[in-house]
Amino acid sequence: MIPKLASGQRSDAILGRLLTLHPKKIDLRLDRILRLLADLGDPHRRLPPVIHVAGTNGKGSVCAFARAMLEAQGLKVHVHTSPHLVHFHERIRIAGRLIGEEELAELLEEVERVNDGRPITFFEITGAAMFLAFSRHPADAVVLEVGLGGRYDATNVIPPPAVAVIQPVGLDHQEFLGSNLAAIAAEKAGIIKPGAPLVVGPQADVARDAILSRADQIGVPVFEFGQDFAARQEHGRMVYEDESGLLDLPLPRLIGRHQIENAGVAIAALRHARRHGASPVWGSDAAVERGLQTVEWPARLQRLTQGPLIDCAPDGAEVWLDGGHNPHGALAVARAIADLEERGERPLYMICGMLANKDAGGYLSAWRGLVRRIATVEIPGEANSFGAGALYDVARAVGLEAAPAEDLEDAMLQVSAWSRLDGDAAPPRILICGSLYLAGHVLAENS
Repeated sequence: MIPKLASGQRSDAILGRLLTLHPKKIDLRLDRILRLLADLGDPHRRLPPVIHVAGTNGKGSVCAFARAMLEAQGLKVHVHTSPHLVHFHERIRIAGRLIGEEELAELLEEVERVNDGRPITFFEITGAAMFLAFSRHPADAVVLEVGLGGRYDATNVIPPPAVAVIQPVGLDHQEFLGSNLAAIAAEKAGIIKPGAPLVVGPQADVARDAILSRADQIGVPVFEFGQDFAARQEHGRMVYEDESGLLDLPLPRLIGRHQIENAGVAIAALRHARRHGASPVWGSDAAVERGLQTVEWPARLQRLTQGPLIDCAPDGAEVWLDGGHNPHGALAVARAIADLEERGERPLYMICGMLANKDAGGYLSAWRGLVRRIATVEIPGEANSFGAGALYDVARAVGLEAAPAEDLEDAMLQVSAWSRLDGDAAPPRILICGSLYLAGHVLAENS
């Protein structure tokens, strides 16, 4: 659940100041955060055992599954994820709770004071605050999501973790990580460290080769999806399989075949984690089963059932929200929607908004043959958003029926009108998608 917080909080003003400390939003180096962490007493070296998770798609879901399974075992877990959907506090979870406003504000002021105005990116200085928070609270584990890339990501300052995880690598952030899949995978593989086992999620061959080459150079044990473990759906259940045998499990609470794979990666990570050389004690079978049923991860094919936006939808419509924003993620969600269609046929309409630096053509192409029409919107408050008209042009160029909308409410009204005009036999299925920033706006405004 995303908590409701008052606007104009003390932390908001501090975060606004921290955004001004570096002329670039992203500048991948480690010297600035290492300097600040040293001045803070190296809190990143005083953490519980870490599960470090990189990748292009699915890394947040693996973090959510790992947290749920560990907490189901009665363990206290610190969690870092990014970006946030509604409030910055979502990025830092301390021993089972989101960081409070007072503690966050004090931490941010402390790192701001110690940094003393020196250049540092927003992600780096807030990452230092995260490490400081984690070091000051006892816990049994840290689940740490990489922000961007791996080798030079601000989270990659940690000593060797209990286990490293690399989820599926796709083409995204090419301006920072490399122009091709091999280069991007090599950057993600930068989190591999001596002594820390590596769990590898499903990969394209090119990415797999780059990751395994790096693992071989360093000499770490590798546990690869499809080779050393697998997860699949059978007869309405989830089956996990590795060298120890089979687990017959309930389907994850998160929707889609890709979430079964993500859950399998999380199970493998817990089973192969090494804490100070001891045998792993994480991930009991009972805790895994409870974690699958209790996991929460907003805006990942999330069903919306109430709120002002839902009030504008056609009677009986299913409304879903997803924050995926690249072609690989679109294919996974499109496959999940197709599975829903097999269980109950409904016409599919989309409301889509995307950032202008994303591959909108690649993302939208995944929906050909599945979606009837798309209402395109500009993401409110995002200067780097595609305009509704520009995104409409992309949709038309890839062969999709589309129309621009003034805002989300207008888009929902357009979908209602299309459904009436098309004479749909069943209430429609509506997917709001294309960006985590759009998803965050929806969750903030539709609560």
